Amino acid sequence: MGASVSAIRPYATGAANFRNGTFHNTEPSVALSTSDPTPLVKGMLARGKVGKPSKPVPLATPLAPAEAAELALTWYGHASALVEIDGYRILADPVWGQRVSPSSKVGPARLHPVPVALESIPRVDAIVISHDHYDHLDLPTVKGLLRHQNAPFIVPLGIGAHLRQWQVPEERIVELDWNQSTSVGDLTITCTEARHFSGRGLVRNTTLWASWTIQGPTRRAFFGGDSGYGKCYAEIGESHGPFDLTILPIGAYNDMWRDIHMNPEEAVQAHADLNQGDAKHGVLIPIHWATFNLAFHAWSEPVTRLLAAVAETDTAAAVPMPGQRVDVLRPSSQQQWWEGLD
Repeated sequence: MGASVSAIRPYATGAANFRNGTFHNTEPSVALSTSDPTPLVKGMLARGKVGKPSKPVPLATPLAPAEAAELALTWYGHASALVEIDGYRILADPVWGQRVSPSSKVGPARLHPVPVALESIPRVDAIVISHDHYDHLDLPTVKGLLRHQNAPFIVPLGIGAHLRQWQVPEERIVELDWNQSTSVGDLTITCTEARHFSGRGLVRNTTLWASWTIQGPTRRAFFGGDSGYGKCYAEIGESHGPFDLTILPIGAYNDMWRDIHMNPEEAVQAHADLNQGDAKHGVLIPIHWATFNLAFHAWSEPVTRLLAAVAETDTAAAVPMPGQRVDVLRPSSQQQWWEGLD
């Protein structure tokens, strides 16, 4: 489950948006915006029929060049991604577990295998975590990274307490509030705002949630993790953009929790906001879809809606299959690998 509230609180107290024992979004946000349980119950009953692919999801064999590229991304599924930027590798929200749940027996299970064993990913320079939900922070994966990697974990406030409980050495934990930065070689990694919530049990919002900017000498990338759409994207774009690569969530959306999960059209708008209003700048790569059934929409609906939205705005986007590496500066033709799988 992670650390206790009492273990987390010393690292959270004093943060600007920590009040009365919990963190808060800067915009009014609710996790479930309905008092009528009927739509939720109906959606839960129908989810297994509409939210899973009808055929096996194709996997690419991940490529790992000896040297990290100027700008590339390998998507492992859901929000797990390896960002290559200015010769460095940053692993974001790694989840290699079979279920995103406190139980190994129940809870959302993988819709496709992991495309590569955890011990086979190349050496990384840092591991960033967006928040402590099970589909973004996975205990078995953390333990595996302790065995096979030496990189620091760069996390929002409070999540360090989970890592300490899981025997991550103190020297490998960098814990940041929104708008705080740390250096990894020539990179500046900044903890930036997201519109979401946190919690691994019944108690919510005792740890911070975040997005991340990764700025190198020549390239800039944004990792969105998990978030609803909000004014924070334009503010981040003004302070840190524009970005050569934006990595944004497009799945698990529903009008009942619109504040905390953006839909594909909002992801395209967030990309434009991050690029100071220029939708044509940089490349958008979608995450947070295809791997776990966490909402009520059809399995491929997020990417279908995304591509319609990018066509309307002339936004450059790439949609890798799980395991596929995209060279952002040398894009290849888009393979419609998801077609016919619903």
